[in-house]
Amino acid sequence: MGLLAEGIPTGVLTGENVVKLFEYARKNKFAIPAINCTSSSTVNAVLEAARDIKSPIIIQVSQGGSAYFAGKGLSNGNQEASILGAIAAAHHVRTVAKAYGVPVVMHSDHCAHKLLPWFDGMLAADEAYFKEHGEPLFSSHMLDLSEEPKEENIATCVKYFKRMAPLGVWLEMEIGITGGEEDGVDNTGVDNASLYTQPEDIFEVHDALSKIGPGFSIAAAFGNVHGVYKPGNVKLRPEILGNHQNHVAEKIGKKGEQPLFLVFHGGSGSTKEEIKTAVDNGVVKMNVDTDTQFAYMAGIRDFMEKKKDYLKTQVGNPEGEDKPNKKFYDPRVWVREGEKTLSERVKEACRDLGNVDRL
Repeated sequence: MGLLAEGIPTGVLTGENVVKLFEYARKNKFAIPAINCTSSSTVNAVLEAARDIKSPIIIQVSQGGSAYFAGKGLSNGNQEASILGAIAAAHHVRTVAKAYGVPVVMHSDHCAHKLLPWFDGMLAADEAYFKEHGEPLFSSHMLDLSEEPKEENIATCVKYFKRMAPLGVWLEMEIGITGGEEDGVDNTGVDNASLYTQPEDIFEVHDALSKIGPGFSIAAAFGNVHGVYKPGNVKLRPEILGNHQNHVAEKIGKKGEQPLFLVFHGGSGSTKEEIKTAVDNGVVKMNVDTDTQFAYMAGIRDFMEKKKDYLKTQVGNPEGEDKPNKKFYDPRVWVREGEKTLSERVKEACRDLGNVDRL
């Protein structure tokens, strides 16, 4: 039986349906890629991919991506553009998702402590939407307080989750540090030991959040690094995620089960074996950004190179000096080429995670 037979609807999911989706993924040993989107064009390409392979998908916006969605010409000194852009993205996804016929999780990505005003703005939008529609605007949000002391990280997550759970908003939190740099958070120089979360820390998180509700996931560090690096430069150890599952299961009296919903950050450039091991150990979501950025650019780049003699002037090309070039320089033509290559890369990510024909 697929997701639809399990009663999970198409369109943007919230509340119990998000829990059911991730439970189904964990039970059936697959994960769902979370694709960072920065425009309606990238959103639509991702939804197109999910529709074509009959699978659920996660669309996520970062703080910087949200600001871009609203427009780079807007001021963002108090995160106002990031708040506006994230809300605009969520409304766009809600408007079109059902037409693509797939379940969609609308998610906001890494929010460090310095970006909490962005988080507050999105949560306020969730509360306002809930009052009118009985569900939140977003499916889920991520708090990344991994740079803060562990006690502060967990306490802040508890504080926000108490607001989120009654609305039906899923919480993703991070403990342990993902290396590399993303959206202005630079962890390129952190101590290597910080890249591997300890089982005791995972239990502390689970113990604190499970008292509030079941709708949360943990991004545990196992050597992850944002970006793509030469083979051998990143030492991923996805097998330690199994240790986390076993430790928590034993502590809560559910030995042999996988009680955790885990998240794989820094997934771009990972081997298929590393991905499979992570999924076997309870990863239900994997972030993909660097690879899909490159894929979107590649389609546009290749079109520009192939049609360069048609893009130098509005009129005049190798077919004749009076031949118009509008059908080549129209953004709907060359942007579409980026959408095609992005969509194919999303399908590849889904195949790597076993997320194909799941409806």
